[in-house]
Amino acid sequence: MAIIKKITTEYYRIPLPEIMEDAKHGLHTHFEVPIVKILTEDGQIGLGYTYTGGFGGAAISKLIEIELTNVLLGQEADNVETLWEKMQTGIHYVGHGGLASFAISACDIALWDIRSKKAGIPLYQLLGGASNKVRTYGGAIDLSFPIEKLLDHHRKYLDKGLRAVKIKLGQKTLKEDLKRIEAVRKMIGPDITFMVDANMSWTVETAVRAAREMLKYDILFLEEPIDPNNYEGHARIADLTGMAIAAGENLRTPIEFEHLIRYGKIAFPQPDASNIGGITGFIKVAHLAQINGLCVSAHGMQELHVSLLAALPNAGLLEMHSFPIDEYTMRPLVIDKTDGMAVAPEVPGIGVSFNWDKLAPFKMKI
Repeated sequence: MAIIKKITTEYYRIPLPEIMEDAKHGLHTHFEVPIVKILTEDGQIGLGYTYTGGFGGAAISKLIEIELTNVLLGQEADNVETLWEKMQTGIHYVGHGGLASFAISACDIALWDIRSKKAGIPLYQLLGGASNKVRTYGGAIDLSFPIEKLLDHHRKYLDKGLRAVKIKLGQKTLKEDLKRIEAVRKMIGPDITFMVDANMSWTVETAVRAAREMLKYDILFLEEPIDPNNYEGHARIADLTGMAIAAGENLRTPIEFEHLIRYGKIAFPQPDASNIGGITGFIKVAHLAQINGLCVSAHGMQELHVSLLAALPNAGLLEMHSFPIDEYTMRPLVIDKTDGMAVAPEVPGIGVSFNWDKLAPFKMKI
């Protein structure tokens, strides 16, 4: 029996190579990576993790170290979905969603690491094995970049073999945003898939006006034009403009996705396994999307999401995010230049192994 006998938590705060900015969260100087290791009595070790945009990591780590450890110790590690429910119930009253979802995510990912290793197959096969590849786009935090730097940055994505890019919106005027869109579309040409992200910075009225103006640039989707909790507002934007809307990185439970899909009419649900309840939560959203005839995409965490999306018959797009977690692993994201798709790891487990020597300078006390 794979009884959980020990749980350890580590917390890393890593500087970004340069300061980055988006319209809602402002300047990003660091990202954080809480890491959890689960040890079972039969010697299995599972590794899980989450990440933040630079704050909250210590609180998440403490929540794992105290509350979720109490929930998981002595439990059977193979019962992943049951333990997901136990973690949700165990801290629901004081931590529904929010930090709790980040903490649960890290633990759930570690449990799936154990399950996949015991099965002796890669995660993408364990989850369905639809493919070992997924379409991928470069998603930069580039709002503050002058236009020339913006273009240079996205040329680098194309040089990597990617065939899709996404830029940030939310300049002081819509005219400035449209100027950047026009410049990028001209640079990438008509055959590269192009997306934009407003990071919840607009009103419904602004989003409607912007979306109508953007249609001529062949935009695949407009991401997070408004607060994701405004379901009616999302539906109005979609209905009044014909623009496909993407959202989800700021939702923390599968039921929130159910509401946003049903009432908000989003076309591209984007869960993040780091904050939606781990792999279990991600798969729940993927199945929900499939029931509603939608593809499921992902936000950030590309080194793990590549396996999740590759596994699914309704896979959408993988984001290569500006928080370079994968650069601190033993296998940074692999892009097949022949088709621009990301390739899932073939080793048993989640396919993410950290480079502990590289991480060591950034370890923090919890």
